[in-house]
Amino acid sequence: MHYAAIGDSFTEGMGDELPDGSVRGWADLVATGLAAATGEPVHYANTAVRGRLLAPVVTDQLPAALALDPAPTLITLNGGGNDMMRPGCDVDRLVGLTERAVRRCAEAGVQLVLLSGADPTARLPYGRTMHRRGRALTAAVAELAARHGLVFVDAFGDQELRRPGYWSADRLHLGPAGHRRVAGLVLDALGYPATAHVIDPGPAEARRLGVEARYYREHVLPWALRRLARRSSGDGRTGKHRDWVLVPAGPGVLADEPSR
Repeated sequence: MHYAAIGDSFTEGMGDELPDGSVRGWADLVATGLAAATGEPVHYANTAVRGRLLAPVVTDQLPAALALDPAPTLITLNGGGNDMMRPGCDVDRLVGLTERAVRRCAEAGVQLVLLSGADPTARLPYGRTMHRRGRALTAAVAELAARHGLVFVDAFGDQELRRPGYWSADRLHLGPAGHRRVAGLVLDALGYPATAHVIDPGPAEARRLGVEARYYREHVLPWALRRLARRSSGDGRTGKHRDWVLVPAGPGVLADEPSR
């Protein structure tokens, strides 16, 4: 199996940081899960980059993934979350871009799995607007997947994932528990039964004034300043695995695949 993941920070794995500062995330966990479930090594690529809008995911990352040698047998695609955070977001355009990816993968004979991103909007500024857009995009992509006979993983509609314990401190990206849960949802949808991760409910979150002030200072303000400067958190970045890396069967860590 050759599995390529394309998308933005959700697929890159932001929020699931390892001790060395690198990020892991649900796609890495899916690759490991596929290798364990099949008992065979999986070749894995991940070209997702934080901050990316859906257009460059479809026009840049997808062709790069399809051009890998050997060609992928499986691609996962998620995108649109960054588009929904910008004024004038056109959901119909995002659906059109997604359909473009669907058709391109069909032409190439590659299995495509579509995902909706998890829903962070209950705890974000302007969350109602983003939730409305996310709900519309999720419904449209689900219909698109059904029409083309594709697997669709609805992380946006997963109520469990909306609990604070699944999210990182910035409230925008999933934390380790959230990425584990999404990986379980994807593996199960692909026909490899996996129990979606569930955390202990714990005490209710306290929304104290000091906590909120620190959150806005440490996370919201830097994001707003980047928008004003027309900069992205992904500027200058490339995907973490732009060529195949080998995920061994059974437990193990990603290792660079020897050059062919």
